[in-house]
Amino acid sequence: MKLPVMPPVSPMLSKAVSEIPEGASYEPKWDGFRSILFRDGDEVELGSRNERPMTRYFPELVAAARGELPQRCVVDGEIVIATGDGLDFEALQLRLHPAASRVRMLAEQTPAAFIAFDLLALDGTDYTVRPFTQRRAALVDALAGVGPTFHVTPATTDVATAQRWFDEFEGAGLDGVIAKPLEGLYLPDKRTMFKIKHQRTADCVVAGYRVHKSGDDAVGSLLLGLYDADGSLASVGVIGAFPMARRRELFTELQPLVTTFDHHPWNWAAHADPEVVRKYGGGSRWNAGKDLSFVPLRPDRVVEVRYDHMEGRRFRHTAQFNRWRPDRAPRSCTYEQLDKPVTFSLDDIVPGLGRPTN
Repeated sequence: MKLPVMPPVSPMLSKAVSEIPEGASYEPKWDGFRSILFRDGDEVELGSRNERPMTRYFPELVAAARGELPQRCVVDGEIVIATGDGLDFEALQLRLHPAASRVRMLAEQTPAAFIAFDLLALDGTDYTVRPFTQRRAALVDALAGVGPTFHVTPATTDVATAQRWFDEFEGAGLDGVIAKPLEGLYLPDKRTMFKIKHQRTADCVVAGYRVHKSGDDAVGSLLLGLYDADGSLASVGVIGAFPMARRRELFTELQPLVTTFDHHPWNWAAHADPEVVRKYGGGSRWNAGKDLSFVPLRPDRVVEVRYDHMEGRRFRHTAQFNRWRPDRAPRSCTYEQLDKPVTFSLDDIVPGLGRPTN
């Protein structure tokens, strides 16, 4: 492979702001795996945000790149799995599997798509040194008429349109808006873009904690739960951003609530059915080597957390501590309190993206 921009490349990043800024180019914020794709003839590589190769996990993208993209290019974008109901991040996580046979099967059953939103190189030209307006125009021209696997993200310079996207597109699984300076160069690993994400609060039950890596006298993270309509307590995520002094205080405060797994709602070891374990939050597809053991607590304490959006039954990202809610009864912490975005079709955002593949 011989390109003007060679792998590995750390993608340009964004920093969070509370409002959509003026005077920028705006795009939907796609919820998938960030990736920079390199193509030089038949050679195709997919790099990740941490510069690790992802090529083996998405063979269908490699094949599609050879048929749809320019012969020599470097494109920044997002790997997504689209369904008729929106983006499916859980299905995307399943693709990171060590068995090649499993990857091939999933590639056929749940094929991924690539949403392109920046151009780093084309033929013999390095576009990273050019302003975004030029990179965007070259990207649109270079990928004109591509598909069905590769798509160019919509973009606008109109703030009102960006605000409408922010309000509407969440219903298709997107999680906000990205604002890019019009004259900005492509600066790898620099937070020169801006992201505007949804922020909400929810009252959750604290049903357990994990011990901090520094020792056994501090809390690493608190495990959060919400009651489902059938009365089951589902695992929805964690909070863990506490100062070390507060971690030790929490450890002491929570000891009176420590219980056994015998009657705890998350006694996942008692379930032989892996689907039951998955439904209620046990196990980790994202990191098979991660220690998921925890100390069970009586579900008596309620905490208010901030979150951006849900991915299925769980918070898509780590929630943030807001305040304790001693005034709330644990049984009142149900899914019913959560905002439910209006359903929006992916096909209305990128034509052809949300249509059934079979």
